[in-house]
Amino acid sequence: MKFGFVVTNLAGGGAEKALLKLGALLTTRNHEVQLLLLEHRVEHAVPSGVALHALTPPGRSLSKGMLGKRLAAFRLRRLHDRLAAHGPFDLVVSTLPFADEVAIRAGLPRHWCRIANTLSAEIARLRATDPRKAERRRTRYRRLYGRRPLIAVSDGVAADLRDALQLARARIERIYNPFDFAAIRAAAAEPAPLPEGRYVIHVGRFSAQKRHDLLLDAWARLDTPHRLVLLTPPDERLARLIEARGLERRVTVAGFQPNPYPWIAGADLLVLSSDHEGLPNVLIEALALGTPVVSTDCPSGPREILGAACPGCLVPVNDAGSLAQAMARALADPPDPARVDLGPYAAERVAAAYERLAAETTAGPNDRSTT
Repeated sequence: MKFGFVVTNLAGGGAEKALLKLGALLTTRNHEVQLLLLEHRVEHAVPSGVALHALTPPGRSLSKGMLGKRLAAFRLRRLHDRLAAHGPFDLVVSTLPFADEVAIRAGLPRHWCRIANTLSAEIARLRATDPRKAERRRTRYRRLYGRRPLIAVSDGVAADLRDALQLARARIERIYNPFDFAAIRAAAAEPAPLPEGRYVIHVGRFSAQKRHDLLLDAWARLDTPHRLVLLTPPDERLARLIEARGLERRVTVAGFQPNPYPWIAGADLLVLSSDHEGLPNVLIEALALGTPVVSTDCPSGPREILGAACPGCLVPVNDAGSLAQAMARALADPPDPARVDLGPYAAERVAAAYERLAAETTAGPNDRSTT
């Protein structure tokens, strides 16, 4: 089978890495994988066997305005057709809204949009500061996705699309992100410059969604000899948050780590403090490495992963006191990560789900609109 993955660039986090892992997985199952970047910015290693193509020269960004989208769509369709001349794609998947819109404008056949976040939560956050912009964002998402075949990365994301965004006419398939647990454990055994002493870890870019402010508020309440290690690039705004709480001696900003797994495996606890997610990969990765976790019960993913086996690992969103208490409990009496069933996220199951989509009739999913 022949798969195409469309993404803006490889400079981002979870969504981009998930596509790379999926591409690597499919190549091991003897499929052809073509990765189509709208702009040539690459900060992650591209797996062997995955062919990389880009619409721009290295390092050059696209204009994100209407003209830029139209030009990118024209170039993307031309690139797609050139690659399809050697055999049509069985499935094309784009991820994240800008890439989705460009791919839709390009009219790519057998194209699905992969939704990696709870869009209604993003809109709600925007509504708190700019109601008009929030309504425009909601209208844009309904226009983009209302009649499209969609891949949701969790049941929570699928429910959000159907109910909160009211995409009743879209076809929605839930397919989790793939996890190669053996590879994750092998990567965790590689050497890394880990902090001295015991520590708690947070992995995630500095953004409003990830709520570093809430995490730092909770950490300031916690009486523990542990350090808090943040795997995120240094940022002046983050430094100010740390300084304002007097936490300079208790918090380490360790920067971006191409291989975060030794850091996660070496931690006594991983904490997720987000206001919303799609499927937080880092929770699954930590559990696979035997590292206990504490997470906000945000939409969506954490309850889907932890709720049945470890409900005490979940705390309300935007509640620093509850987060501090849960971290204290987990450090004093660590919950057993082995209680969580990680089988649904195994790479083989995920690959089989994508293969089923690719094997659909040549009429393609774009000609169908079921719920």
